[in-house]
Amino acid sequence: MPLLQLLDVDFSVGGPLLLDGVNFTLEPRERVCVVGRNGAGKSTLLRLIAGHLRPDDGEVRRADGVRIADLVQEVPQSLRGPVYDVLVAGQGELGALLAEYHHLSQPPAGTAVDTVRLGQVQSRIEVLHGWGLSQRIERALAPLGLDPDTPFEGLSGGMKRRVLLARALLGDPDVLLLDEPTNHLDLAAIEALEAQLLAFEGSVVFVTHDRRFLRALATRIVEVERGRLTSWPGDYDNYLRRREERAHAEAQEQARFDKLLAQEEVWIRQGIKARRTRNEGRVRALEAMRRERAARRERSGNVRMAASEAGQSGRKVIELSHVSAGFGGRTLIRDFSTTIQRGDRVGLIGANGSGKTTLLKIMLGELVPDAGTVTRGTQLSIAYFDQYRAQLDETADACTNVAGGREFVEINGQRKHVLGYLQDFLFSPERARATISRLSGGERNRLLLARLFAQPSNLLVLDEPTNDLDVETLELLEELLGGYAGTVLLVSHDRDFLDAVVTSTILLSGDGRVEEYVGGYSDWLRQRPPPTEPRRSPARDMTRAETAAPTPTPEPAPKKKRLSYKDARELEQLPGRIEALEAEIRQLAARQSEPDFFRGPREELQRVASRIAAATLELEAAYARWAELDG
Repeated sequence: MPLLQLLDVDFSVGGPLLLDGVNFTLEPRERVCVVGRNGAGKSTLLRLIAGHLRPDDGEVRRADGVRIADLVQEVPQSLRGPVYDVLVAGQGELGALLAEYHHLSQPPAGTAVDTVRLGQVQSRIEVLHGWGLSQRIERALAPLGLDPDTPFEGLSGGMKRRVLLARALLGDPDVLLLDEPTNHLDLAAIEALEAQLLAFEGSVVFVTHDRRFLRALATRIVEVERGRLTSWPGDYDNYLRRREERAHAEAQEQARFDKLLAQEEVWIRQGIKARRTRNEGRVRALEAMRRERAARRERSGNVRMAASEAGQSGRKVIELSHVSAGFGGRTLIRDFSTTIQRGDRVGLIGANGSGKTTLLKIMLGELVPDAGTVTRGTQLSIAYFDQYRAQLDETADACTNVAGGREFVEINGQRKHVLGYLQDFLFSPERARATISRLSGGERNRLLLARLFAQPSNLLVLDEPTNDLDVETLELLEELLGGYAGTVLLVSHDRDFLDAVVTSTILLSGDGRVEEYVGGYSDWLRQRPPPTEPRRSPARDMTRAETAAPTPTPEPAPKKKRLSYKDARELEQLPGRIEALEAEIRQLAARQSEPDFFRGPREELQRVASRIAAATLELEAAYARWAELDG
């Protein structure tokens, strides 16, 4: 029996219907990815399913008792207070009682416990059988590694989204709605989320721009385009192939229709002889064709990107020599040296808070390192993409943000009117003149790219440019960066995007270690040392060894504690155990990628998903045990 259905649903926000007579059915244990261009109606569809919006026409049916939880694209600014309170919000009276019990039982230092009220709250929780929820809250907090009294408003964007996802799962929903769940998450958090959702027993409807995340999870693709929903069973690659076939067939049919319409228009305009013998049925057919052509909704065009390039920079762009830096008493970068040369495309990866943005700002001269020297090359023209979009003026319109009040921008020697330039980034004249406070997240990112590429540059610095962009725009951005003649510094957690763009990778571990690898994310996975090998920082380019500063004499390593025979034996076996678990996870993931996998028995689907989740937890435990024994 379906969990929910949309039947002939219409929804409009002014102008053509955003959703026009759409139908959608969600079955138990499905994982449906909703794809489409920015502004096509993906988030609107999720809000209709959740009940936050009502359709203009049609019906949304939900099965009796179905529980729906959602994670919205933007973190609500109104959410404040301790993490514990945010987690239990939405759990009704029981959630409020558990929050009160938590705070009463742990009063501020120097404050006595209100035993009377504590007893009243405890009794009410017992009446409502609420201690099971209390245990689920504790389990939800554990992987976050947070003090439950930490202020939610002080967390990073990625950690806020993890807290909100934990809150959504706390109610044990039948349907989980996720709008861009990987935004602001680091690579480890994204992979943990994949494992968590693969083990989730309910149904998931999600919107994402992360193609690897999509491939790992989706059992069905639903495309929103020109107001209509199209369902594509199978995996993402099958969807791409069949979508191209459909687009080709549609283009042929439209060309045939337009040719016939043109012939009929010639016939109706013929002279007096034709009018005497005019066939009234043919006239009515022509009128119907005119109405059909007028109602046709054309496919959205693609963004047309071109970066305005400045003159060539010097051969050496940035050189770091024995750089160290920290924040809040914590060392983020320790004794790091590197040379970035003209034409390099360097990706920075690492956990949230590991120091990626700090290293970028040191390279650009916006921060001074605690130790070491930074030398920037000559004739640098820098264009900087800020992940928080702080460069955009919220009170101004798109035109002013891009052209600064001028009517024209110049791109590689060609003068373009700002409205025409913004149309290349899919902004209609009306949207281009609207204040950017009315723009969606994807539109803001496109606007920031338009502003960025209007600046002549030979060094592009991109800090999380992929958030909220649709897949088509992402692929065009990959092409542009691939052909860019200058140097690129890129911070991203999008694994496919890193693989497509960068030629080398800098990994920040968060404890001061900074390592370099040749290639992108997948290359880093292949090159990273196995657990039994000491970590080292291989040079990205051996030809640069001549310019590298001499390596300081390492301090003697602290003497290791003597292990018992049992522990020594366990340590010896752990690398093989870790390797076997990684191989098993890869094999199971490959099985899920097979086109016919999700047509098999439901029990087998659940068994594979559960085993992936369990193996992932075993792998994390094995790594932790190895670090404990080898430390």
